[in-house]
Amino acid sequence: MTETPAKQRLHVLQAIEDGWNAFARAPWPLVLFTLLAGSVWILFQIIVRGAHALANDSVPIAYFLVVAIGSTVISLWGITGLIRGAWKSLNGAKPSFSDLVRWDGNAAGRLFINQIVLAIIVSIIVLVLRWLTNEFFAASTFAGFIPLIAGVVIFIYLSVNQKLLPAIALLQTGNPVENIQKGQKIIDATWWWMLLLLIVNTIILTFGIILNGVGLLVASPVVICISLAAYRQLFGTDDQTGFLNS
Repeated sequence: MTETPAKQRLHVLQAIEDGWNAFARAPWPLVLFTLLAGSVWILFQIIVRGAHALANDSVPIAYFLVVAIGSTVISLWGITGLIRGAWKSLNGAKPSFSDLVRWDGNAAGRLFINQIVLAIIVSIIVLVLRWLTNEFFAASTFAGFIPLIAGVVIFIYLSVNQKLLPAIALLQTGNPVENIQKGQKIIDATWWWMLLLLIVNTIILTFGIILNGVGLLVASPVVICISLAAYRQLFGTDDQTGFLNS
């Protein structure tokens, strides 16, 4: 078993190079799967909204449930497929299209639960900060901005040290709280470098959006490959859950 590197500094340029090389090794399966996943998501939205309009439901509880469940399943399928393909490419193999489209319920479940737990933690923080903001504003207008600034700082902090949570959830054992703590422990030691990587990824995705959105077909898998290359630097290359073979 590959041991997790302790307090390893993230080498951003190396992650970008490794990630790009992984994408270049198998661009068509990654791009076509991104197109397929995006098309399925859009088609699902069109069908459900059309059905809702025909039904003329004044209390659209069922509609919202169907949209939420369907969108979540499609997103989980897309993310797990891209991570599987990108990881195999980083290993030096050329993933096939079937590798990406394969559904893995256990992996999707792990990813979903980890994201839900993180969302609950963030929601609790937001509620606390909202309460503090109201209390501080009641005392002083200037003081009311203190919780708002703290909220922005906390959001940026969590966005950086939980950036690799999807990969941790899919490739490592442990419950969601342990996985979140792993991200905090390992990434905190190289937090500023991970922030730089997050900025680079954001720039890549922004260019993808600027190119009429079509650029996202390339930008999205490239960002996944780069992020996984960073993960491998910090957490090692061990697939503890058998995700690649499931």
